[in-house]
Amino acid sequence: MSSRISDKIATAVAWLAAFAILGILASFLLYMLYKGIPVLSRQFITGMPSDIRAGGGVGPELFNSFYILFLSMVVSFPVALGAGIYLAEYARKSRVTDLIRLSTESLATVPSIVLGLFGMIVFINYMGLGITILSGALTLSLLNIPVLVRVTEESLRTVPGYYREASLALGATKWQTIWRVVLPNALPGLITGITLTAGRAMGETAILIFTAGTTVSRQLGDFDVFAAGETLAVHLWYVMGIGLVPDRLDIANGIGALLIITILLFNLAFTIPGRILQKRMTGSQH
Repeated sequence: MSSRISDKIATAVAWLAAFAILGILASFLLYMLYKGIPVLSRQFITGMPSDIRAGGGVGPELFNSFYILFLSMVVSFPVALGAGIYLAEYARKSRVTDLIRLSTESLATVPSIVLGLFGMIVFINYMGLGITILSGALTLSLLNIPVLVRVTEESLRTVPGYYREASLALGATKWQTIWRVVLPNALPGLITGITLTAGRAMGETAILIFTAGTTVSRQLGDFDVFAAGETLAVHLWYVMGIGLVPDRLDIANGIGALLIITILLFNLAFTIPGRILQKRMTGSQH
């Protein structure tokens, strides 16, 4: 068999694999949207949930999903940014830095239910924060940090070295170079990493079942961090697992569609500006 034929076969197999993945993803999304979109209404999206009667909404759960995500990113992103900058710009290759990277990668592989148990022991039992939004956000930040650290380090390393050399040659300090040159050029990669991390955190259940609970405040849009914090994903698990409402299948389908639409819009809201910014930076370099 000639090399040209084998190359065509390998290319065809790669295309088939790509189309298979796209087909599976498209069929899953279309099925969930087909089942869930008819359930979506203003009352469903903004209404209060019901434990017994049919026709309940998911307003508080939708708010808590974004609120807990925001609080967890406020906690995790500064820590991950600092760690990523240290590993990419300051740390020399040594056993200590290898241990830090190994620990970060190991933390990223810990099952979320184990992190939930850890959060329950530390934040709820030891620190006495209770089953609250704050406990859920702090525990969820443990899930975010290792991924964000890795993304930050890799994004900073993709910035060409001559950018740093030019900045230092002009008299800038190392921190000024990082803050004014390296970080702006690494911003598209950081935005992509934040988007992927946020999408993963939005659908998290095990951590929040242990720490934020399966109940919500009866006040829509409750900013009290010590209130219970059931999210959309947790409510989906609760309704299908131990829920008593007669229309639980409709609620589950509606939550599934709402989660998909929310995450897609969230990704588009961050990815499109990141791509535009990356193109502008690439154009300015040329």
